[in-house]
Amino acid sequence: MAPKISIITPTFNSSSVILDNMRSVRRQAYANWEQIIVDGASTDDTLAKINTFLSEGTKVISEPDNGIYDAMNKGIALAAGDIVGFLNSDDFYAHDQVLATIARIMADTSIDACYADLDYVDKCDTQKIKRVWRSQPYHDGLFEKGWMPAHPTFYVRRDILYRSGGFDLAFPRQADFELCMRLMAKNRIKARYCKDVWVKMRTGGTSNNSVAGILKGNLEAYRACRKNRLQVNVMFIPVKILSRIPQFVAAFLQRQAS
Repeated sequence: MAPKISIITPTFNSSSVILDNMRSVRRQAYANWEQIIVDGASTDDTLAKINTFLSEGTKVISEPDNGIYDAMNKGIALAAGDIVGFLNSDDFYAHDQVLATIARIMADTSIDACYADLDYVDKCDTQKIKRVWRSQPYHDGLFEKGWMPAHPTFYVRRDILYRSGGFDLAFPRQADFELCMRLMAKNRIKARYCKDVWVKMRTGGTSNNSVAGILKGNLEAYRACRKNRLQVNVMFIPVKILSRIPQFVAAFLQRQAS
């Protein structure tokens, strides 16, 4: 039987982007999915737009929360799928075969998780690529260099996610980094990389919306490494920041070539 995939989407005042997100889910060629939208009590017309586009596979809750990772943890608790992933309200799938590809990869029961590549796009013109996130197969030592899989492309078996305890709210900017690190580097789950762009992400997220935000996020990532007993030193932060430069260069070259 085809595995059920749970897609958790946190929202807050997302009226300008949420329908792009939901349409990209609805367009998937794979049918056995559910989307769990966890709204943080939006004050705009986000819920009204969601309600105009509801389908049988969509669940919605709306209540105050303690930030995006708290909302994601609520979604995990509600998930009924065999496999769980996260698609933020301002993100959308790059093509209609994403969920089908995830299902094919996870049909191998020895695989615990999978992930792929991501494009950062202009928040107004989503055809314009601002930065590319190209990943690689995991090996020991990558997290110590500031690497992580692109979290919006990361799909993991629900039972593993439950046992992990979900996102650690002590890391309000980097709980995704900490969770992926805990699962892959500490708990040693088996994850497979797929060389394909699965998600388009609008620029302007919490951890990369300012210089101060970038510094705070990288300090959190350093603390997360220390908490999970990875061997890092003070060079971790500048190395992690500088690792973004090739992503911007690759996006520029891609735009020049197109």
